[in-house]
Amino acid sequence: MSDAHGNDGTTARQVSTVRQDTPATGSNAPGTDLQPRGTAVPERFENPGLPPHRPRMADTDVAAAKRAERQVAFLFFLSIVGTVLTIVGYFAVPLRDVPASDPATGLSNALLGTGIFLTLFGIGTGAVHWAKTLMPDHEEIDERHRIEGSPEEQAEAVKIITDGVDDSGIGRRPLIRNTLVGALALAPLPAVVLLKDTGPNPEGALAETIWAADTYLVTDPTGNRVRAADMSVGEVVHVQPEGIEESSHFLDEKAKAAVLLIRLEPEELAEESRAGAYAGIVAYSKICTHMGCPVALYEQQTHHLLCPCHQTTFDVTQNAAVIFGPGKRPLPQLPIDVDGDGYLLATAGFAEPVGPSYWEREQDLRRMTEES
Repeated sequence: MSDAHGNDGTTARQVSTVRQDTPATGSNAPGTDLQPRGTAVPERFENPGLPPHRPRMADTDVAAAKRAERQVAFLFFLSIVGTVLTIVGYFAVPLRDVPASDPATGLSNALLGTGIFLTLFGIGTGAVHWAKTLMPDHEEIDERHRIEGSPEEQAEAVKIITDGVDDSGIGRRPLIRNTLVGALALAPLPAVVLLKDTGPNPEGALAETIWAADTYLVTDPTGNRVRAADMSVGEVVHVQPEGIEESSHFLDEKAKAAVLLIRLEPEELAEESRAGAYAGIVAYSKICTHMGCPVALYEQQTHHLLCPCHQTTFDVTQNAAVIFGPGKRPLPQLPIDVDGDGYLLATAGFAEPVGPSYWEREQDLRRMTEES
C-alpha cells in the first residue's frame, strides 16, 4: 500500500492486491484423481477398458513390413558376423606367454569384446525389433483360472502356442527364420572356443602361497616389519609377506597371501589357536572360505571377523571358526613367532589351502598334510 499526492492537493490511495492461490480441491484439481471431500467412494470402480488400437506402419504398408523384415534379418546377420569375429580374433591374436603390456593384449580384448557384443546385441535387438514391428500387437485379456489345467485347457494352451507361431510369421518369412537359425546356431561357438583357456590344471597353484618359514610379516602397503611389542590389545594390522613385490605374479600372490594380524589377551584364545600364536597375537588368512571376499571387518568387543559380502562371521578366539553365515570352514591360521629383535615372522606356511573351495582342493589338502 502506498500514498501519492495529486495536482489538486488530494491524496490518492493506491492499493496493491497480492494474489494468493489456494490449492484446488475436488474433481477440478489438476493432476489428481482424488474424490472430493464428502463424496462416497464407490464399492467397485468401473473397468476403464483398453485404449483404441493404433496400427503400426508395418500393419498397413507392405513396403514398411518388408523394410522391417530386412532390418531384423540384418541384425541377425550382424550376430553371425560377431560370432565369426570372436573366433577369428581369438586365433588370429594368440596371447600365450604375452605380457599384459603388449599391444596384442589390447587388440585381442577389442576383437573379443566387439565380437561377443555383436553376437548378443544382434540376436537380442533383432528379436525385440521383430516383436515390435511385425508380430501382432493387439491386446488380449485372459481371465484368471486354476493353476492345474483340464485336458481341454491343455489343448487350448497348445493351440495358443501354435497360433503364436503362426502370428509371428516365421513360416511366411524365410529370410528372418534362416538368419535367426544361423545366429542361434553360431552364438554358442565363442563360448566353446574360449573354454580352451580353462586349462591346464593349476597343479597346486591355488593352494600354495609364498608364505614360508622365516618370512617376515610386513604392513600392507607400506612394507614395514611389525614388532610384536608395538601392537596393542584389540589392534588389527593388514600384513603380507616381505618381498612379495619381487614375485613374478605379484597380484596373484598377493590375492592368496593377504593376512590379518590381531592381538588379543592370551587367555582369550582357544587351545588350538595358541600353538600358532605369539603372546596373544594371531595371524589368519584374509580370504573368506566361502567366496573369496576379503574379510576385513573386526568387532573388537566380540572378537568376530565379518565378511562384508555374504556376512560369514568367524570367531577369532575359537581358531576363526564359522559361527554364522554360508561359510563352511575356518580361516586358515598362519603360525608366527618373533626374531631376536622382536619382529614377527612366519614359522611355516599355511597348513591348508586358503580361500574358497575348488575342484582339486581335497587333493591339494592331502598333499600338504603329507608334506608337513
